[in-house]
Amino acid sequence: MEKDAILEVRGLKKYFPVYGGVFRRHIADVKAVDDVSFTVREGETLGLVGESGCGKTTVGRSIVRLIEPTSGQILIRTRVAGDGSSELDMASLSKAQLKQVRREVQMIFQDPNSSLNPRMTVREILREPFVIHKVGGSRSEVEDRIAELMRDVGLRPEYGNRYPHQFSGGQRQRIGIARALALRPRLIVADEPVSALDVSVQGQVLNLLQDLQDKFRLTYLFIAHNLSVVEHISDRVAVMYLGKIVELAKSDDLYAHPRHPYTEALLSAVPVADPDQRRERIVLQGSVPSPLNPPKGCRFHTRCPYAKEGGRMARCSTQAPELRRIGRAQWVACHFAEELKLRGAASRT
Repeated sequence: MEKDAILEVRGLKKYFPVYGGVFRRHIADVKAVDDVSFTVREGETLGLVGESGCGKTTVGRSIVRLIEPTSGQILIRTRVAGDGSSELDMASLSKAQLKQVRREVQMIFQDPNSSLNPRMTVREILREPFVIHKVGGSRSEVEDRIAELMRDVGLRPEYGNRYPHQFSGGQRQRIGIARALALRPRLIVADEPVSALDVSVQGQVLNLLQDLQDKFRLTYLFIAHNLSVVEHISDRVAVMYLGKIVELAKSDDLYAHPRHPYTEALLSAVPVADPDQRRERIVLQGSVPSPLNPPKGCRFHTRCPYAKEGGRMARCSTQAPELRRIGRAQWVACHFAEELKLRGAASRT
């Protein structure tokens, strides 16, 4: 594990079994996440992006063990042992150990409507983490901490007796953020935290997350499908396609000089704010293959416009590319990354 890393995922797989026949036998697997590896450094924001169904949310839920990974390691540097440098494998922890580690690894969910208990007041929702983990001191000290949490996320403490349905969508997401902050975690997995919000509110919540990161020295794994949002908040970006990471790079490098054809296609769909400038849109042919039966070789070759040129198809359709390093800090899973001349988000026509 790297010296400055707080999380390292190694060979993570999550297969969902498919049963069929009269006797409900195991006949296949949906390979939602298939051999994913990456590192999140302390204090940074790693953006994880891709189309719907690519497996990015499954990665996030596997990391916090809301779903059980099929195989792989989820190494986290935790303060549970008191020395500030202990490494634990989240994938192999018992329930008792997992409860302790979850004080340092929290999650912000996409939909605040479904992630908040409608029968509990805001104060009860924010008190629950302290009760479960038996921390926070006396009742008055916990109440003071709850009021502080509400102020931290931009809510007035006197609203604590209200129920979630009495707040707007953006305010409900602030409640979810406050709940995630309650136990002072080091790592937060944010699963599309602004995608369910109005565009006018998204920027406010993103700015709040950045302010909280600076204040509490937080580390984020930020999951999203909107590349404009990811560019705004992320230090590095990992791009997923059909259960695998196909590119990983610093945010500026990836947006300016993508090295994978799928990243190039995603960037071409990012809206341009200047009405006098236009970007050539790359329309991928066909639909995303099923994770139940992914293509052999490169999983993107069935939609890749470059695989059909220069006799590349023979290799792309039979040999799976490894995620390999190109340059100083860019990783890509493409056989022909060095020879392709791809357009970045800054390339406009």
